[in-house]
Amino acid sequence: MTSDLLAPLDLAFWNIESAEHPMHIGALGVFSADSPTAAAHAADLLAARAAAVPGLRMRIRDVWQPLDLRRPLAFGGAAREADPEFDPLHHVRLHAPTADFHVDAGRLMERPLKRGRPPWEAHVLPGADGVSFAVLFKFHHALADGLRALTLAAAVLDPMDMPPPRPRPVQPPSRGLLPDVRRLPGLLRGALSDAGRALDIGASVAASTLAMRPVPALTAESTGTRRTAGVVIDLDDVHRVRKTVGGTVNDVLIAVVAGALRRWLDERGDGSEGVAPRALIPVSRRRPRTAHPQGNRLSGYLIRLPVDEPDPLGRLGAVRAAMDRNKDAGSHRGAGAVALLADHVPALGHRLGGPLVSQAARLWFDILVTSVPLPSLGLKLGGNPVTEVYPLAPLARGQSLAVAVSTYRGRVHYGLVADAKAVPDLDLLARALAEEVETLIEACGP
Repeated sequence: MTSDLLAPLDLAFWNIESAEHPMHIGALGVFSADSPTAAAHAADLLAARAAAVPGLRMRIRDVWQPLDLRRPLAFGGAAREADPEFDPLHHVRLHAPTADFHVDAGRLMERPLKRGRPPWEAHVLPGADGVSFAVLFKFHHALADGLRALTLAAAVLDPMDMPPPRPRPVQPPSRGLLPDVRRLPGLLRGALSDAGRALDIGASVAASTLAMRPVPALTAESTGTRRTAGVVIDLDDVHRVRKTVGGTVNDVLIAVVAGALRRWLDERGDGSEGVAPRALIPVSRRRPRTAHPQGNRLSGYLIRLPVDEPDPLGRLGAVRAAMDRNKDAGSHRGAGAVALLADHVPALGHRLGGPLVSQAARLWFDILVTSVPLPSLGLKLGGNPVTEVYPLAPLARGQSLAVAVSTYRGRVHYGLVADAKAVPDLDLLARALAEEVETLIEACGP
């Protein structure tokens, strides 16, 4: 049976998981239903199609192979391999009708995926109204990042025209246990450069930790419970703000989060004065056309959200300046690039240190704000079109809220995941997001 070793960052995600802090990403897609049996038909289609998708048959198992001098960092790692007993019925489930898709999604997101099976699930939720249904996809972060998850989900939806991935270059065969001596100068320079980069990232992480001022509402003690919410805004409104003020669409979307947090903290009585939480903005280091190969390729930017800034355009200006500084420095340096340090940790270190690392997330950042790309083409299942799609990010230990954003067919979808007990008023934050967009539009003038 062939297998492929997990990349270092995948291995990190696999080992920092606990029963209370599952490391799966999700997406809640809402479909219009053309008949009362559309949801049941969708579940049958998902199960039938999943059996033919190789990436959905992959399970993850521990590897204790003999130490290989060519790959010393792999000892004690884990690998993906095809599950010979794969049964799609273990992964696709049809639920009872529900009046609120997000209530059910939150309950399902708090359940860890079974580690002995391919780590993914698809939950079909019929709408109590009879004219809609939803599908919650869950993929372990060790199996797929956002782009890879999109590829796997698209494979079980109705066929659509997707650009084919570029073929990977063929690597020359190894010549033995030791590298070619002609390559040693280049390898040495690369090693020194990597070491310098790792030290730079480590120093930045330490500096950001020393300067931290925890936001209690965002870093409450974890309970393992989950709640989700979703907000849809018009992409034209975002472009209107961007064209008036400048910057990027992403700058506007992050500024909306900052303004919404300000409203939410003030409404719940916590107050926003002096609050500037550290937001981790993941950055994909993989091009869209190379989404097929497995393995997370992520870095990130770390910025202070200007929650304490009363002027909405001032908040947007501060976000834009912070993002510009990060882009000038590059995604391979700074505290936000800490994910790159996974490459410098032996597999055995990930295995033994995973529980410790999982507890350090609250020292590094307060909130995750991530963007998940979606195709511009319409998604369908059994001929039923997707009307809404909410990306859902995992929650690290000691963090109460994560925000994911996707743009789909002219609308922006915010997917919110929160610790249900720490953030019982997540709907207030969702409302604040929509209100902040209106505030920005008014601030831009006619």
